[in-house]
Amino acid sequence: MKHIPIALSLLLLLAGHSYAQNTTARDEADRLSNQFVTNYDSLMNSYVVKKYGAHTERHRTATLTETAFNATPDSVIARRLRSMHTVIPMTFNSDVRSHIRLYLSRMSSRLDVMLTLSEYYYPIFEEALARYGVPEELKHLTIVESAMNPNATSRVGAAGLWQFMYTTGKNYGLEVNSVVDERRDAYKASDAAAHYLRDLYDVFNDWTLAIAAYNCGPGNINRAIARSGGKHNFWQIYPYLPRETRGYVPAFIAASYVMTYYPEHGLKPKRLNIPLRTDTIMVERNMLFCFVEKYTGVSVEELRTLNPQYRADLIPGEGNSYPLCLPNNKMNLLIDMADSIFTASEDSLTHAPAAAAVSDHRREATRAASSNSIYHKIRRGETLSSIAKKHSTTVGKIKRLNGLHSDRIREGQRIRVR
Repeated sequence: MKHIPIALSLLLLLAGHSYAQNTTARDEADRLSNQFVTNYDSLMNSYVVKKYGAHTERHRTATLTETAFNATPDSVIARRLRSMHTVIPMTFNSDVRSHIRLYLSRMSSRLDVMLTLSEYYYPIFEEALARYGVPEELKHLTIVESAMNPNATSRVGAAGLWQFMYTTGKNYGLEVNSVVDERRDAYKASDAAAHYLRDLYDVFNDWTLAIAAYNCGPGNINRAIARSGGKHNFWQIYPYLPRETRGYVPAFIAASYVMTYYPEHGLKPKRLNIPLRTDTIMVERNMLFCFVEKYTGVSVEELRTLNPQYRADLIPGEGNSYPLCLPNNKMNLLIDMADSIFTASEDSLTHAPAAAAVSDHRREATRAASSNSIYHKIRRGETLSSIAKKHSTTVGKIKRLNGLHSDRIREGQRIRVR
């Protein structure tokens, strides 16, 4: 692809097996530790964490956690890695051990965020990976790539949870322009990443090499294979790989270990009280976030958090169909007030920006949303016609209730039928 991922940059260890080389690797990791902290703290300072987070009492300091890890026999770590029931071999060596130590020392005060976000994002990643037959454990790559931050941007321009570069993202169907950047869309970027990883596996027939190629590109892997005399094992071509890629696979193994065995190292973080129940509706007209906030009460900041792919607080739905994610308890309100939101958005875009007049729209909409409305979650293979028949209504009525201008719907979409 690729680039040096944001969260990985702290974990890059210089290759080598001698004492001097391992010392250099530790020095390099220590030198980059401040950047690691900055990247994770930028996530912790995001709107959703600041709004829903609670003060967390740490059960151990980073120093104590690291000391406890150093006292853990290598045989125990190796046994735990072998017992993880993964397709990808969880190799244990000095490089992997160094990365685990760094994760435990640096993540020990940030694990509440990572665990909470994994509850939200991992099901999305798992579904996409399964669609392409990619091992589920590759969901942990997002920790290495972006610290699970959808707004992460590397110094070379890679963006999103999976850190796609512009060209690779476009090649895998992600829209990237001044208004929309689907590299930051958890669903679409995860699908693209799973597709790309599957393609890389089909080239190398080895998941560990596919992971390495995801980081540095298949060309660098082919050159390393040639320089090694034709070997096709990551650890055998290790000395011939770019420096950042040598640390990439150990960092992935370390992230997988830490996210699985953090309790065994005395980490008992209090999980953040982030509401993870959300719903998605497809929008086919222009919609400005400021008017979504006005009519539903969902703040622009929260809309940005739930919909990071929209760069200008605008969903450019005219002529297209784009998803809007909202808290579950606000979806009925949005549907009931959709016409007002669309009208205000169009007026603001085509004329002078509209003034947000104080009104009773939100209270009226709340009363309407509490009426006997009926909703349907679309399943695979369903059409508007089959849904209308099931609920004894018409396609035209369903389209009017949901502001649809075509018959295009997608699996998982929630629409109003009454």
